[in-house]
Amino acid sequence: MSFAQDPFYIVREEIQDSIDKLQTIFHRWEKTPSNTGEHVHLTKELHTSCESIEWQVDELEKTISVASRDPSYYGLDEVELSRRRNWIGSARNQVGAVRRAVEKGKSNSAFSAQQDLMGTSRSNHYSSQDNDDFITSESDRQLLLMRQQDEELDVLSESVQRIGGVGLTIHEELSGQERILNDLSLEMETTSNRLDFVQKRVAMVMKKAGIKGQIMLILFLVVLFIILFVLVFLT
Repeated sequence: MSFAQDPFYIVREEIQDSIDKLQTIFHRWEKTPSNTGEHVHLTKELHTSCESIEWQVDELEKTISVASRDPSYYGLDEVELSRRRNWIGSARNQVGAVRRAVEKGKSNSAFSAQQDLMGTSRSNHYSSQDNDDFITSESDRQLLLMRQQDEELDVLSESVQRIGGVGLTIHEELSGQERILNDLSLEMETTSNRLDFVQKRVAMVMKKAGIKGQIMLILFLVVLFIILFVLVFLT
């Protein structure tokens, strides 16, 4: 199976796209002042994206665990399994780095907000009209950001649904293959038991027949083999 047809690489590409999008949002978050509504919305979106990607990575890692039980059956080797595990680790590190940075930023934002509140209580130089204009402008910007966030979350939801469908297909395929292996194992065991039974019966017949009977049986089998060989050769 080529990489383009391998379900693992299909899902991995979906997850990598989500990680790239997460990095883009994270860079916007870093450049946005922490005391703005946009920063709050970006923080929430980053948390949601991190949780979604981590879940997708967990599901993909489960397929690697299943394949590692019998790599040759799935056309894999230890090198390929190691490559896939390394990618899983890299994806976790990328998402984890974003999560830690966001958590640290939230703590810093809370401290900064407290300092700003103390400074505002000591000095209030803004007029009432200026405050009204600022609130109106900020409200409009937040509404626009919320609409953008809703559109981005819709796209993310569609991506999660597609990945979930692919993961379900992989699970069903693995379950079906496991059932086939179990049936094959049962048939092989049954055939082995029958062969043992036949061998024991032949041994009993040979023992009862004695030397003369054994010689006659051998001659009969040789003649039967010659006849079958001639019939096959003539056809």
